[in-house]
Amino acid sequence: MTSETDAAVRATDVFKALGDPVRWSILRQMAQADELACRVLEETLPVSKPTISYHMRVLVQAELVSVRKEGRNFYYTLRRDVLRRIVDELWQVAPEPRLVTEDGLDLQPAARRRRPAATPRAADAQCEVVLLTW
Repeated sequence: MTSETDAAVRATDVFKALGDPVRWSILRQMAQADELACRVLEETLPVSKPTISYHMRVLVQAELVSVRKEGRNFYYTLRRDVLRRIVDELWQVAPEPRLVTEDGLDLQPAARRRRPAATPRAADAQCEVVLLTW
């Protein structure tokens, strides 16, 4: 496989992992802590222990989460580097955003629309109400 194909496979694995409400809930909890014990998930999620184990395995296989075992306890950490890489890849293929006013007036001339792969900045707008559209 080429590196581009590898990246596509990794991205689809990540999107599949993110596509489940339970896994999304797990990631949101993990984003609030540096490390999360499995027992915390057992206390906060309305699913069984085997279901939590299944969802954690999917997240680990997608490389979104790393796992550390200490005795009989498992501790999980969100892989923010992987998440950031996927967001950057997605941003590169996203349509060009435009800043417009409520009445549809385009605030960015066509010459300024091309951007490097970075997050758009609404701070460039000089009006009170701005909508970011694609």
